[in-house]
Amino acid sequence: MTDSTSRTGGVGSTGTGRALAAGKLMVGWVALLWLIEIVDTASGHALDRFGVQPRDPAELVDVVPASFIHFGFDHVAANSIPLLVLGFVAALSGMRRFLIACALIIVADGLGVWLVAPAHSNTAGASGLIFGLFGFVVLSGFVERRPLGIVVGVLIAAYWGTTILAGLSPANEGVSWQGHLIGLMAGVTAAFVVRRRPEPKRTAPPT
Repeated sequence: MTDSTSRTGGVGSTGTGRALAAGKLMVGWVALLWLIEIVDTASGHALDRFGVQPRDPAELVDVVPASFIHFGFDHVAANSIPLLVLGFVAALSGMRRFLIACALIIVADGLGVWLVAPAHSNTAGASGLIFGLFGFVVLSGFVERRPLGIVVGVLIAAYWGTTILAGLSPANEGVSWQGHLIGLMAGVTAAFVVRRRPEPKRTAPPT
């Protein structure tokens, strides 16, 4: 009885610790985006040059920084809640796999924008990562065959699905639908790349 109670408490403690770590990470991440935008505004938007301008080899160094740069407070405000929520949910599955997924999405999205964005454009913002996290969260439960993950994915799809579809429309002027689409595809890919393998079933010893 004591051993069973101890194990249950350990699982609960692990879950609570993971949730706290995920919450702290995402609050800090979003706070960093706001701080960067404050610095950008104070400098006369000098940081906007770290966005990705397509097919210029010199711009490849901006592939990662572009995900942290925004064009004004309205831009960063629009991205804050989706990033906070989707990032938190994704990070609950494990901090290491979450960070790997984010790195994959950010790099793939930045490179994709560099390759296919319209000439003379400048693309920046966390929306590519947000679309990637959406794909990651929605697909992960199905890929790993976890009932709870499937339920969470369906709920996320039901709540944000219409917004995501609208963000993929080429009719949206001033919005990088290419970055959104590439981010979404990268998130789906990440769900397969960092999926958790099922643990082998333990065979009870013969009695």
